Amino acid sequence: MRKPATVTALDDLGRVRLSQSFFMREFLYSEVAALHGIPNIPDDPDLAIAAGRGLCENLLEPLQATFGKVVIRSAYRSCALNRFCNEQQKAGKKGYSCASNEGSYAGHIWDRRDAQGFMGATACIVIPWFADRYAQGQDWRSLAWWIHDHLPYSALFFFPKLAAFNITWHENPERRISSYIKPRGILTRPGMDNHDGDHSAFYEGFPTLRQS
Repeated sequence: MRKPATVTALDDLGRVRLSQSFFMREFLYSEVAALHGIPNIPDDPDLAIAAGRGLCENLLEPLQATFGKVVIRSAYRSCALNRFCNEQQKAGKKGYSCASNEGSYAGHIWDRRDAQGFMGATACIVIPWFADRYAQGQDWRSLAWWIHDHLPYSALFFFPKLAAFNITWHENPERRISSYIKPRGILTRPGMDNHDGDHSAFYEGFPTLRQS
């Protein structure tokens, strides 16, 4: 599939079904793109679709089947959009938070493989079921450990507002969890003492994993 150059072609891309519940269109919206008029359209739609299907089928579908609706906060970024956002961040402007393009390949930039040739995709999501419990004092680490024990994620990164988090699917998963919520920093990564084993004590009362 070529990069869409007409409204009809972009509409067709948006209608691509990535999994049972998710379509490409909902992953293309960006507040930064809308505000600054920067097209958020993949240069390589086929690669973006393949990576997006990995994300949706392996991670988002089981999360939605288990916890209810998954809300997409942000997801795919074009190279132009990500570069602009990164430049604004470096200039110290608030509201912009993007890594370099090279650091975002096979992450938020779905249509570029990383330096090792692997594909991947990231979405920032909110799970309302958990956001309500987080607002009442639930520790963000309970959801992090549940995902760690149940799903083939590559990276998780949690944020204070609504316990939103970046979740990454990758062909060569890293299995790393980080957070801006206290306790900030790295919760686990390969080689840490807490990485392996059963963490169910952290998420007592959570629903059993369900597949869509």
